[in-house]
Order: sequence, then structure tokens, then C-alpha cells
Amino acid sequence: MKIVKLVIVLFFVSCVTKSSAQNFELGKVSTKELLEKFHAEDSTAVAAILFKKARTFFSYNSTSGFTVNHEYIYRIKIYKKEGLSWANFEVPYYVGYEEMKDESVKFSNCVTYNLENGNIVKTKLNNEGTFKKNVNEYWNEASITMPNVKVGSVIEFKYILKSEAIVKFPKFKMQYDIPVNYAEYETEIPEYFIYKPILTGYVKIKAEAKYVNGSQSFENKYNQSASISYKQINSVYLAENIPALKEEEYIDNIENYRSSIYNELERTRFPDQPVKDYSITWEGVAKTIFENESFGKELNERMYLIQDIKMILKSAVSEEEKLDIIFKFVKSKMNWDGEYGFYTQKGVKKAYADKTGNVAEINFILIAMLKFAGINANPVLISTIEHGVPAFPNRTVFNYVIAAAEIEGKQILLDATHKYTTQNILPLNTLNWTGRLIKSDGTSQEVNMVPNLVSNKNYNLMVKIDDRGTVSGKFRAQKKDYEAYSFREKNAQINKENYLEKLENDLDGIQISNYEIENKDTDFSKPVLETFTFTSDNHCERIGNKMFINPMLFFALTKNPFLQEKRKMPIYFGYPKQDKYNINIEIPEGYAVESIPKAMKIATEDKIVLFTINTQVEGNRIQIIITREINAAILPADYYYDLKEFFQKIIDKQNEKIVLKKL
Repeated sequence: MKIVKLVIVLFFVSCVTKSSAQNFELGKVSTKELLEKFHAEDSTAVAAILFKKARTFFSYNSTSGFTVNHEYIYRIKIYKKEGLSWANFEVPYYVGYEEMKDESVKFSNCVTYNLENGNIVKTKLNNEGTFKKNVNEYWNEASITMPNVKVGSVIEFKYILKSEAIVKFPKFKMQYDIPVNYAEYETEIPEYFIYKPILTGYVKIKAEAKYVNGSQSFENKYNQSASISYKQINSVYLAENIPALKEEEYIDNIENYRSSIYNELERTRFPDQPVKDYSITWEGVAKTIFENESFGKELNERMYLIQDIKMILKSAVSEEEKLDIIFKFVKSKMNWDGEYGFYTQKGVKKAYADKTGNVAEINFILIAMLKFAGINANPVLISTIEHGVPAFPNRTVFNYVIAAAEIEGKQILLDATHKYTTQNILPLNTLNWTGRLIKSDGTSQEVNMVPNLVSNKNYNLMVKIDDRGTVSGKFRAQKKDYEAYSFREKNAQINKENYLEKLENDLDGIQISNYEIENKDTDFSKPVLETFTFTSDNHCERIGNKMFINPMLFFALTKNPFLQEKRKMPIYFGYPKQDKYNINIEIPEGYAVESIPKAMKIATEDKIVLFTINTQVEGNRIQIIITREINAAILPADYYYDLKEFFQKIIDKQNEKIVLKKL
């Protein structure tokens, strides 16, 4: 084979020389590592990855051409009982290819090390500790359970994943929920393949690349030994002292922020062949998806709907009325089977007859009905929060589909799979960055999935305090938009008795009576309205001839949700929200107001975060109006300090009591 030398330009985050002082090999476990009682940088760590190394390299044979090998080695230290789960390790591998062989995984060099009477004792894994199982039609899983693992053990293992799939390498994780002392990833890529390395997360990764000679030996079709020589790009990525990635309050999907590397094929350039471009555009993704029979063909099926459409729209006139009727009809008729995806499984006609379908089937039925009624409607591909952010063009970044209707230039997003959704109010796990609206002509456009509509909770309390300090009154709460949707989803399956018991506990032990609720299971476009009467002996403290009352009663915040000194990840609230409290308190006869919290306003410069409290005394009545607003669904980490300070000031303000003095 004639080899053509190619000029290749590589882009990296940073390019530095790899540390030559590091030399990690299996079988070199030290007494020092076994004696270590806790991690030097994180004493709370239950385990630590002492090192993780991986190497991706290519093989060649005359039948399959180039295939790829991913070789991994790990050394892990167990510090605490909770870290014993690291003795179990799983590797998924793909078996759903149509034109390629299944991937394979093979473990080796699996050893547990313990210190016994001052001696290092090795226990090797036998075949009884290796397992393989089928996950679904596309995936299998290989796993190991390391032997004789206890607190203090060090374990090592190696595995190799072989694959004919060269378009995208498996993601190399550099960060876990335990510390990683050292991580190194090396790729050896023949000059025929141009990959784009994609780095995610906040860990500083060092990188080095060099152009070297490469070669492959193989048997040709005549069973003769042959070889090819070429140039290849050897790249090394490394990081040290990587902190554990820990869950924090107000985060969407922590996997979006895990430091990792993966390589995606951009183009191939073989000798005497034209360059083949693998770079994918959103238009290419849209066209590929639409041309699939389980998408475009199913989306265009409509004849099975004629009778029902004529029946339900016989008196409808405007497009708004038609949309409302169709949306409610599909939600009422169809039942979601819990399956995600943007392709149909059994088809829309069968799903309609069965009254049950997956996400695609139900929302395709909705789109078809809307189009039948003359309303412009198209599918929107999205990635749910748990699936990750659709950052780069690729059909695998999506796992869900909804409907977008357009009336008088306004876009209305709809999802008929969930019973409590309304127009532009979608399941919370679909509110994830951006979606992709695709049309039958192959064009597409980005759709913002992050809500900018502020959802409100309004509370009105008429409270009376008697001379014994008992608090009683009437409570009225109104929840709108996403707050109403969240309430319905959370409490749909809870009976009234259990809900009231939980509500009493959540509201600091009050006793509730005369409870009523409106619009919980009826008109979902209207706010949820709760009313009840209550009594409490927990919210007024008597000391001598004085009473001390928290101005927010049972709504008071008791803990700042932001406790870390610093934060690198964005702060996710799901949707903009406003909580407003109007509290009117009648004080007991024979008492006067000695002091009351002063009015205060806290806000960031851009008014994204806002807290106000206004108080007023008129005779024996106190009025307190409190507003708390977060006017964004997601905030960058730069806001973390302001948010931390904001919530602390709220808590401090709540600690300023209303003081009543006996006359």
C-alpha cells in the first residue's frame, strides 16, 4: 500500500511535556500504599483511584481493515467500608451493530493486595469472579468481583475493549466520585484518521502530541505475511490530584460537568481515495432521522385519525380552540408506556388502537392531529436532563421528542405523554438546554428548552394569636404554571390523609382542618388552589411577659442550601420562580408590638435574585409581605457567592423576631 504523508494540525487545551517522573505499572503495589489509612487530600474519601491509565491504538487485518483497541489499567485503594463497592467493576460494550462484529471485553491482571503480618499478600481473581450479561438488544456488560477485598486493600486490574467502530472512542473519565491521584490517556492514531478531541469538565488537563512512525503486520488474502508503514499521531493527556466530583444542591446532571475526554472522527484520508468527511451538521442529523421509517413515515400516517378528528372538532372554530381540544383529547386517550426515544416501536396506528405508546408514538399522534386540523406542527428532538447536554451534532445526543405548534407566529411546545402538562409546561426532565425542531424538508432550527416564564407561588395567611401563644388561622396557597405542574406530579398518587400528614410535618407540626383543593385533577391550565384552617403551639414562644414570633411562621428557612466555599458548576433551578407571602397577624388583647423586623431589600445588580420584606403595624394587626424571586432557570457559577450570601441574609432576617409585650 502506498502511503501518502499528510500535514495535520492538532488543537489542544494546553500543550506541555508529559512528566517523566511518573511510572505506573501493575504489580508494583507498595507497603506504603497498603498502610495508608486515609487519602492525603480528602480524608472523607471512601476509596481513591491511585492511578488510571488507558491507551487507544489501532490494529489492521485484510478483512476488516482498521479496528480499534482501548486498553485500561486501574489501581484502587479502599479506605472505608463504604468503598468496598469498588471491588465490583462493570464495562458495557455494544453488540447492536448491523454490519460490524460485536465489541468484546476481556479482563486480566486482576489482583487484590493486602498487608498481613507485615507481608504483602496477593489474591488473584479466578474465573468465578468474572461475569457477562445481556443488558438489552444493543448492549452487553462484562464485570468482575475482586476477591478478598477489605478496608485497607489495594486492587488492580486491566481490561481491553476491542471494536470495529472507529467513529467515536469511548469517553475516558478523569474524574469520579472518589479522588484520582493520577490519570493518563494515550492515543496512537494512524495518519489516515483525523479525530477531534473533546474535553469536558473543570480539571486542568495537560496534553502533548507528536508525529511518529507507525506500522502494522498482517496476513494478506493469500495467508502471506505483509505490512504497512505510515505516520501516526501519538497524543497523551494527563491530570494529577483530581478531586472527587460530588453532588451539590441545585444541579441538573452532574455528568455534564465530569472531567473527561472523548475523540470523534472528523474525516478519513486514505491513499488513492477521496477524503471522506464525517463531520455532522444538525441538518444532516435531521435528514437522517426523518428518513428513518420509524420516524418520517410514522409521522405522516394520518388516515386512522379521520373519524375522531371530525368528531372532536365539529364545533371548534379558532386554531387556539382546536389545539386545546386536540391536546386534551390525546392526553386523555393515550397512556405512556414509560419508554423514551424518538423512533416509534409498534407504530402509531397500533399505539392509537391500543391507547398505549412510547414518547414518539404519543407525540406523533398529537402532531398528526394538529396537522389534520390545519395547524402547523413539527417534532422537536430533545435530550432529557439525565441523558446529558446535546452539545454537538449527533442523533445519539437525543432521547425524547415533543411537539411544537405554531399559531399566529407564536410557538407552543406540547408533550402529551404526561397527564399534567399544559401548553408550554413540559415534564421537568425535558427542560434541558436546547432542542432541535426538524421539518420534513430536512431543515432544522434550535429551540430553547430553558423556561423564561416566572412560575408563582402565592401564600395568604390570616393569623390570630391568643394570650396563651396559640397560633390559629386560615391558609390560602395558589400555585401557577410549573409550580402547579410540579405539585400535581409530586402528589398525584398520594391520598388525602397521607398528604395532609406530610403537609403538617412539612409546616413544622401544625394541625390542619377544613382542607380543600381546586384544580388538582381538573383544569390543568388553571392554578392549584389550597385552603385550610390550622392551629399551632409551636410558632410563638412566651418568655415572661413577652411573646416572640418568627415573621414567616412555618415558612422560615432553617438551612442555607449553599454551604461550599466555592463552586465551579452552574446553579440549576429548573425554571424562574417567585414565592410571595402575605401574612396578616392579629395580636392578643392586652399586648402591644415592642419590635418588628425592619423592611429590607436584597438583590443582585441585575435583579436576577431578589428578596424583600415589608412590615406594617396598625393597631392590633401586623402585616408582613415577603417576596423571594429567582428570575432565571440556571445561573453561572459566578453567582454562587451572591446566592450563598443571599440565602444567609434571608435566614438572618427570619431570626429577627416579632416581639410582643404585655401591657
